[in-house]
Amino acid sequence: MEAYLEFEKPIVSLEKKLQDLRELARQEGVDFTQEIAILEKKVASLIVDTYAKLTPWQRVQLSRHPNRPYTRDYVDALFPDFMELQGDRTFSDDQAILCGVATWAPPGAKAPKVPVMIIGHQKGRTTKQKMERNFGMAKPDGYRKAMRLMQLAERARMPVLCFIDTPGAYPGIEAEERGQSQAIAESILMMSGLKVPITSIVIGEGGSGGALAIGVADKVLICEYSTYSVISPESCASILWSDSSLAESASEKMKMNAPDLMRLGVVDAIIPEAKGGNHRDIQQACAEVGKGLVEHFDGMIAAYMACLGTNGETSMGSRAAPAEPESKASSSKSKKPAAKSAKNGSNGKTKAPAKAAKASDFENFTVEGMLANRLRKFRGIGTFALANAPSRDDDEHENGASKA
Repeated sequence: MEAYLEFEKPIVSLEKKLQDLRELARQEGVDFTQEIAILEKKVASLIVDTYAKLTPWQRVQLSRHPNRPYTRDYVDALFPDFMELQGDRTFSDDQAILCGVATWAPPGAKAPKVPVMIIGHQKGRTTKQKMERNFGMAKPDGYRKAMRLMQLAERARMPVLCFIDTPGAYPGIEAEERGQSQAIAESILMMSGLKVPITSIVIGEGGSGGALAIGVADKVLICEYSTYSVISPESCASILWSDSSLAESASEKMKMNAPDLMRLGVVDAIIPEAKGGNHRDIQQACAEVGKGLVEHFDGMIAAYMACLGTNGETSMGSRAAPAEPESKASSSKSKKPAAKSAKNGSNGKTKAPAKAAKASDFENFTVEGMLANRLRKFRGIGTFALANAPSRDDDEHENGASKA
């Protein structure tokens, strides 16, 4: 049975009528073209109206929708040559974290492909898969696996791409016994100093330290109906007001939705979702994320590779990176090779938006500047969390708790 949320019921009901009418027309051979067109317009209009006035709590529910595309869906669509790498070389392989190498080139572009390291949370679809993936809640083994492969990416000069989609790190006894908090802290510390470009995309719910552990990045993108916060609304309400049923009120105070995060500078860009949410059209969802990568990932890679070339370094990535023709390189008198690379994009043959090719985005690019900017961005998340934390003695919630 198709899963749907409470506020989606009117849409689902109308879509059922539309489906029944199409089936009747097919079986009886009756022409219902006009009636079907009217119903289709009503469905489209209802979807637009419903999603235009979503509450913060409804956005939280959407970010957790069981039919939303997961990391593996995006990887299969955008990185067909993905090769999974497993194990933390210490204890086990945590299936809640998916890691591997792949090559990236903008869709339709003829530029050479660049090797990238992919790290992401992975939930399951079926009951068996959910148990195997631990509902996307990683244990210390998962974060240590991620750190091992981040180090590999740094040695090989491969950019890192992270997909965030977790309710939080696993809080079980065995996870604590193996150093859960230490693994998260070490992952944050490592990413803060990793000398390769990092881009993180919040594709579902980005909850607690489990999300932050792979969220220290040069560019943080978020899908339109995703959430990103240092704690879940239920846990926040439980800690502050001793009542997890006040999660809806907590979600309003926490400013954890994409528009608020963008306004406060916690994320760099919002990736549009399919009409009615990514769970309605996974193919379009993957296409939109691909566009987001072209816009925000490509320029950084080009600037980084140009910086490596300027410093006389060689790498797996630089051998595969787009190179300028010799005639252009010899005639160029620019003292800003990073900006030049960002301007050219992938040999000028990609169909990326003009924003992706702006030289100012990567002007005077240096690895040291990249690290300083990354650390400044992550500190901003902590400042934002403290400034927007709900108050324990909030009258509104005290009244709400007493009424409950």
